[in-house]
Amino acid sequence: MSTPIIIEILTKQDCCLCDEAKAVVTEVIQGFPVTLKMTDIESEPNLFAQYKEKIPVVRINGEESFVYKVHPVTLKKKLEKILIQEN
Repeated sequence: MSTPIIIEILTKQDCCLCDEAKAVVTEVIQGFPVTLKMTDIESEPNLFAQYKEKIPVVRINGEESFVYKVHPVTLKKKLEKILIQEN
């Protein structure tokens, strides 16, 4: 069985780009062994200082993969590549 892929979205309240990123990620990850984590940068001072207006940020297995906009085809390809590398 594959190890779950961890996708983390750095987000904050009242962020329409964050809402769009969440929708794209939620749609694309169906069928993939993914654990989705939402991190509110406003609840962590270090993250807020680092990212402030540079959100959303999508990290895949800890690696910053998308900033501002998530491209569904690119996300799917990244997930497929990770699964291939595991096998």
